[in-house]
Amino acid sequence: MQIAIPVLQVLSTLTNAGFEAFVVGGCVRDSLMGRTPHDWDVTTNASPDDMIRIFQHFSVIPTGLAHGTVTVIADGLPVEVTTYRVDGDYTDHRHPNEVHFTTSLQEDLARRDFTVNAMAYHPQAGIVDPFGGQQDLTAKVIRCVGDPDKRLQEDALRIMRALRFASVLDFAIDQQTSDAARRLSPTLCHVSVERLYHELVLLLCGGQVQSILLDYPDVLAVILPEISAMVGYPQHHPCHHLDVYEHTAASVAAIAPDPILRLTMLFHDAGKPLCRTTDDTGCDHFYGHAKKSAALAAVRLTALKAERATIDTVVQLIEWHDMVLPITRPVVRRWIGRMGEEGFRRWLAVKHADSEAQAAAIRPKRQQEWQRMVDLANEIIAEQLCCSRRQLAINGRDLMDMGIAPGEALGHILDQLLEAVIDERLPNEKEALLAEARDLAEQA
Repeated sequence: MQIAIPVLQVLSTLTNAGFEAFVVGGCVRDSLMGRTPHDWDVTTNASPDDMIRIFQHFSVIPTGLAHGTVTVIADGLPVEVTTYRVDGDYTDHRHPNEVHFTTSLQEDLARRDFTVNAMAYHPQAGIVDPFGGQQDLTAKVIRCVGDPDKRLQEDALRIMRALRFASVLDFAIDQQTSDAARRLSPTLCHVSVERLYHELVLLLCGGQVQSILLDYPDVLAVILPEISAMVGYPQHHPCHHLDVYEHTAASVAAIAPDPILRLTMLFHDAGKPLCRTTDDTGCDHFYGHAKKSAALAAVRLTALKAERATIDTVVQLIEWHDMVLPITRPVVRRWIGRMGEEGFRRWLAVKHADSEAQAAAIRPKRQQEWQRMVDLANEIIAEQLCCSRRQLAINGRDLMDMGIAPGEALGHILDQLLEAVIDERLPNEKEALLAEARDLAEQA
């Protein structure tokens, strides 16, 4: 197992001082899976006071002394070091009422959430694995340490973490752990919305998000009540072979693992149960569902305290997701100008994911149309064609130098020039634009 050199320095500093020290938790799991750990955690029988003394030549941050934790900065790398401990009761379903330090590594590992996170390692001692974490890694199973009801009652966030690990690592959740997660899902209401949102985003960006969404709608509905109405909701329409929730799960999996894109697909059809109509042929229609879905997304993401920029972007993409544009250069240029290049590419990704989750019979035609739109957008961007005011060869200052007063009229002239350039009635050249601006000003 490869350990970063600064982490080895932390381990050796502790062992040279006469204490035990092991890397522990997720960094061990990830290393055994051939992944590069994002964070390094060390557990030790040294007390917090011992650690302050031992690491006097390092930069030390007293991250949580009451819980036995300090952060040691070794060659610029933060390493969290925590004293072996046993947790007291968790009456709030989130935090232990108290912690007790212990000298037993096994007791410390016994308090952890899942077996794959309850392994420790030292280069001389090797892997310490009292709960079968290596076996569960090989079997690709998420299993609680000990009694799953007790583990999940202690900290309700572990329910979301189980789902997240399964999605990100492509693991199955042990049946007993899964059953306990379902039984105890109402306790998620005790967890801060910020933590829930964080775990939700990580879950959504996992490679197995579709199966987790489909297998655990009852758990997820505790924090996403909109899901309940979507599950099993029919779509009797030639474009669809799945119910609203199945289509949603498939579309989430069909888009790149970017938080904004996956949140968009999660909510893009949430409003359909609110606006279904059925015509005389038995065909369902969902007129206005884009705006309804956007409104639901705004409310839910606000409640989860998502970043304002994320909310605004997701809501806009949902409002636009059902829009059908003529595949012409002027139309595409206008929308690139309105959305920006990044926004337009996101919209294209949303359109593609939506169609990928629709009935097979219509997919080839939708794919062909989508590819034409992509190719046209790529041409426009590569040629750096003017799509917005800021790309015009002139600006408001040029018009004012001609004697046009600042204000609404000036803005109107710029808009007219932009339209003429986009429609290719006028080249985006300074002299041609100034001449046209003079004519427009005289006509005003």
